[in-house]
Amino acid sequence: MREASPGVVCYAGPAMAGFSLSEQDLYLFNEGTHQRLWDCLGARPTASGATFRVWAPDAERVSVIGDFNGWDPGRHPLTPRAASGIWEADVPDVPRGALYKYWIRGRNGHEEAKADPYGLMHETPPKTASVVWDLDYAWQDDAWMAERATRNATRSPMSIYEVHLGSWRRVPEDADRPLTYRELAHQLGDYVSEQGFTHVELLPVMEHPFGGSWGYQVTGYFAPTSRFGTVQDFMYLVDHLHQRGIGVILDWVPAHFPTDAHGLALFDGTHLYEHADPRLGFHPDWRSAIFNYGRHEVRAFLVSSARFWLEVFHADGLRVDGVASMLYLDYSREEGEWIPNVDGGRENYAAIDFLRQLNEAVYLACPDTQTIAEESTSWPMVSRPTFMGGLGFGLKWDMGWMHDTLRYLQRDPIHRCYHHNEITFRSLYAFHETFVLPLSHDEVVHGKGSLLNKMPGDRWQKFANLRLLFAYMYSQPGKKLLFMGSEIAQWREWGHDFSLDWHLLDEAPHEGVQRLVRDLNHAYSGTPALHARDAEASGFEWIDGSDSGRSVLCYLRHGEPGDPPVLVALNFTPVVRHDYRIGVPRAGDWEESLNTDAEVYGGSGVGNLGRVVAEEVPAHGRPWSLRVTLPPLAAVWFRAPEGA
Repeated sequence: MREASPGVVCYAGPAMAGFSLSEQDLYLFNEGTHQRLWDCLGARPTASGATFRVWAPDAERVSVIGDFNGWDPGRHPLTPRAASGIWEADVPDVPRGALYKYWIRGRNGHEEAKADPYGLMHETPPKTASVVWDLDYAWQDDAWMAERATRNATRSPMSIYEVHLGSWRRVPEDADRPLTYRELAHQLGDYVSEQGFTHVELLPVMEHPFGGSWGYQVTGYFAPTSRFGTVQDFMYLVDHLHQRGIGVILDWVPAHFPTDAHGLALFDGTHLYEHADPRLGFHPDWRSAIFNYGRHEVRAFLVSSARFWLEVFHADGLRVDGVASMLYLDYSREEGEWIPNVDGGRENYAAIDFLRQLNEAVYLACPDTQTIAEESTSWPMVSRPTFMGGLGFGLKWDMGWMHDTLRYLQRDPIHRCYHHNEITFRSLYAFHETFVLPLSHDEVVHGKGSLLNKMPGDRWQKFANLRLLFAYMYSQPGKKLLFMGSEIAQWREWGHDFSLDWHLLDEAPHEGVQRLVRDLNHAYSGTPALHARDAEASGFEWIDGSDSGRSVLCYLRHGEPGDPPVLVALNFTPVVRHDYRIGVPRAGDWEESLNTDAEVYGGSGVGNLGRVVAEEVPAHGRPWSLRVTLPPLAAVWFRAPEGA
């Protein structure tokens, strides 16, 4: 876990009583250090109606409009609170569930009806009003919360199932609708538990207007999407997964936001949340607005959002999307389309400071959670503490591993010997960061093909290569992430508007891949040598990474002293390697604990009859060696005998 830097002063106290806004709140908000803004901004039902508060410092007039006042801007004006930029009002006879927006007239004459940036719930898109709601819920996950520091630790197994809630499974007999949060709680909980994943990671559940964005164009930074149910329904999903022993990681998007008229853009008639200069405030890739990380109140908004999901919804981690796009001022920009920093460089100092503030705040308030960076460059020390000069994340996606591995495996096996460095290069940097190895949604969309369809060869070789890929990933140092559908070997690309192809499990090769992933998960979680030192160089030892001629890799994984090591041998060709000698550090019987070519997985059944006895024949600089059979396009794991 990451600790906050010494000397950091931040607002991390207990929840305030009720929904109040004190002078201290105003000071901390304008200073940019308030971290629990959901306690004082937005809308909440009261005994007599509802309280509304919104930040609009350049507004000339603000009113709350809704179905309780005929959407009339003249009925319920808000009053400014000192010079804070916050407007507020107590409105009688507003029930829980009432629809509302803020009607804002700026000093420049601009008028717009805006959804509540701090709203807890919004209408189901394409409708855009906010909903007066509360956070009342009786949690039942005390056992999980008491032990989640251990569950989320870097020395514990972390096998993540990445899920898009709207397309994991749908209900064809009911207009092909997606499952609700409560339906997902039980069906997803059963499946993930059976498959042996330790965590799920949900593509953004924060409210978003366009389903085709998969949730990455967020307008409601404090509201789960109402597409699948209410706030309490989402709480039930997290609660139930926790009771099943499954952690919940949420994708969170502080890199940009959409410019929809009801959202954050030009909120009070000015560029309040975003930069005014498009060279700083417009994202060319996603055609969206970029947050102004140098503005105090914007930082408080984002940090509060992060803590909100971890504290109020009991999330176990945040995977922070698009970190690379935040770090570089010239990201996806040509010369003349960006503004250098004060030193003439391309580093975004304000974004760097914000990310450090974010991670310090999260690990101070929620030290039993993780922040995970999707960072695609070689920026140094992303997952190192801020007091060391790092960004302070707990984990980082290893995008380089993903791209190198998939490029290598897409090659015809006859050519792999000429590109051996693609599969070994990771060992040069594997412990520079604390990594997650992702096979994510981004690799199975936009014409890239499914993982199965990326694999070369005939039908049998495609399945064999896919099984080899999964066993290779699970044997490498680092936490694991697999996007839904890959575990059943989907043929077609993922689409957000339709269900996974569950019918494929009626076919033996697909069922075999699913069985393999289940066995890999259980082996990874149950074998300390495969996870205890995921982030430590002492957990990995090459036996031979240089056999490019035969496209074979051999290495050991180590756990704590006394844990039997695991020998991994990978054959990236369709040629069976008989009598292949591998040096090992121990005498005795080495158990063949996994073979991806086993018939039960859809393989040809070539193997070592369950065990190999070490011979006193030196090899690879070790006094003992195994003479093994390496199946075609397959991984075999051997568990060392007990003892030193």
